[in-house]
Amino acid sequence: MYRFLLSRQWVTITLVALVLIPTMIWLGFWQMDRHDQRAARNQLVTDALEADPVPVERLTSPGHAVTRAERYRTVTAVGRFDTDDEVVVRRRTNADDKVGFHVLTPFVLDDGRVLLVNRGWIPSDGPSQTAFPEVPAPPRGEITIRGRLMPDETTEASGIKDLEGLPDRQVMLVNSEQEAERLGARVLGGYLAQTAPEPRDGTPEQLGSPGKENAALNYAYAVQWWLFAVAVPVGWVVLVRRERRERSGAAAVPDAGEPAPAVV
Repeated sequence: MYRFLLSRQWVTITLVALVLIPTMIWLGFWQMDRHDQRAARNQLVTDALEADPVPVERLTSPGHAVTRAERYRTVTAVGRFDTDDEVVVRRRTNADDKVGFHVLTPFVLDDGRVLLVNRGWIPSDGPSQTAFPEVPAPPRGEITIRGRLMPDETTEASGIKDLEGLPDRQVMLVNSEQEAERLGARVLGGYLAQTAPEPRDGTPEQLGSPGKENAALNYAYAVQWWLFAVAVPVGWVVLVRRERRERSGAAAVPDAGEPAPAVV
């Protein structure tokens, strides 16, 4: 009755099904692992944003690499902006995906160390990309600023190439080691994405709050893969039963070349 399962066609179908089932189960567990990783990262972001502000010197120092747990922590700093050594970061977009610059201004602390401050985004509306753009001035004198602590940017992490031969006072990456070499100063590791005080007239446009990854999507994908894994054997059984019915029906029909039995 089920001898047809030994045919080449059905052996192939069965082998494919046997491969698909464990593969789909593995893909489901892989998506669940991605869900757990994203959920953990989201929790780190939440914890960092909800933590009380601390002086920046407590979390970073010259040569320090900002950790995942320190990223997005709200920090404060007291000092003054040094606009003479200000640079802009090329090819950065704002919330509307418009291309422009990030304004990177050294902030000199009371002890002489330097904190890099990303004051926000400005449009590239100048006559050329080579000229230094017009940048709104920060507050003068000693002030207290607040912002989110961020790790140094690298090509490996960001995918942004650190191009050479750039116009004067323009950079591709926000990197404390590179800026320490350029400034000849002790620069704290990482940088600060400024949130306060807010700039006059909204310029530079401050960076948006960090978004959260869609961990729920990975959970849905995991369930989807496991449902597919269940559907494969169910579908195989349905196909086998249909094939059996069709073959049984064909066997019950008399051959067209044979005469029908006489009726007495």
